[in-house]
Amino acid sequence: MNSKNMAANPAVSIVGVDWGTTHRRAYAITGDGLLAREASDSDGALACKGRFPAALDAALQALDVQGTGVVLAGMVGSALGWHEVPYVDSSVPVQDLATHALRVPDAKTGVSAIIIPGYRVRNAQGVPDVMRGEETQLLGAWALGHRSGWFVLPGTHSKWVELNEGRVVQLRTYMTGELFDLLSKHGTVAAAAGGVAPVWDESAFAEGVKAAGHHALSHQIFSVRARVVCKDMPASSTTAYLSGLLIGTELKDVLQGNTGASPQGTFKLLGSPQLAAHYQTAAQHLGLSFDILDAKAAFVAAVHHLHLNWNPL
Repeated sequence: MNSKNMAANPAVSIVGVDWGTTHRRAYAITGDGLLAREASDSDGALACKGRFPAALDAALQALDVQGTGVVLAGMVGSALGWHEVPYVDSSVPVQDLATHALRVPDAKTGVSAIIIPGYRVRNAQGVPDVMRGEETQLLGAWALGHRSGWFVLPGTHSKWVELNEGRVVQLRTYMTGELFDLLSKHGTVAAAAGGVAPVWDESAFAEGVKAAGHHALSHQIFSVRARVVCKDMPASSTTAYLSGLLIGTELKDVLQGNTGASPQGTFKLLGSPQLAAHYQTAAQHLGLSFDILDAKAAFVAAVHHLHLNWNPL
């Protein structure tokens, strides 16, 4: 596990683990809420099947931490993870998540750990949507004073969440990252690129954003190939155009299909710097903008908030 010291041997009060499907990030946090040490590896939930107690112990050893409570979030609480924790619904605000956490019954001796639940939220038509892991970042945003409005958490499965004083009013998932990965590596769009090394073409990205939402997405995806075949776009620009098309579709769907008051102006975004830059650029083409929040800082704030306010461990 790759680890990094943030300060010289500070006292650690709590450890937070963001345990995804394929990757894991662990943070040692002081009583003042400062990040003392962090570590990451590819020991995700799928790789840890049948050996979760030992895997958690290895993460704590990498952080050089003993005898401290642990907060686990993400896919570790799914059917693929250590223990499946039931989803909560929109009646539970993010600030009350700890009261629905599962205390891990089979952690190694001396380790006291809980798993934070995810959310299941139904839309006006009764169709469910779910998230695991993102709710902890949202709790961190809440703890940092961002308690209402639209929050965007881009990634493999991008989440759009509307909070009202910590309550999840709306939840929407878009498979933007997954579609981009699949389409850029396999099938018609990948073939259109012809093996040419991609370049980041800002104008192609902008054209993709502008084109989004005017026709069915499957038709517009094929247009990536058509643009190359008809010499309207170089093959090297296919990934930039595809990225703009998918992100633009996501943005326009939220703007046009919102059942309540349409979100306008500024959204809050929690994500990696690269993804944040792409979403910010796409938003600007639509007359919108994002306040960029530090996803790591939000996770650390959430774990610290749990430790101070509920001390469940």
